[in-house]
Amino acid sequence: MGKSLLLGLFTLLCCFRDMDIIQCRMCHLKFPGEKCSRGRGICTGTEDEACMVGRIFKVDGTLWLTFMGCLKNCANVKNIKWSNYLVTFKCCRGYDLCNEYL
Repeated sequence: MGKSLLLGLFTLLCCFRDMDIIQCRMCHLKFPGEKCSRGRGICTGTEDEACMVGRIFKVDGTLWLTFMGCLKNCANVKNIKWSNYLVTFKCCRGYDLCNEYL
């Protein structure tokens, strides 16, 4: 197969990629001021999943923990009380890796 034919096939496959699939940044455990310490990578979400960023805050508003990845039936929520913490979820599906900057 010639190089131009392979390049054309690659371009065609990229253009007709399944639009219901999204890639999301993934990190299971990240503390403030540190790099991702567990589960770093990229996950592939299906049509009923979205990219998300979850943040857990102490009751005084101090960030305690961040996590991100793919989540089924994701919903934006803010300050849900969980024991002595407040939990926030932000979801997106606009483009690949959209949760990197939420």
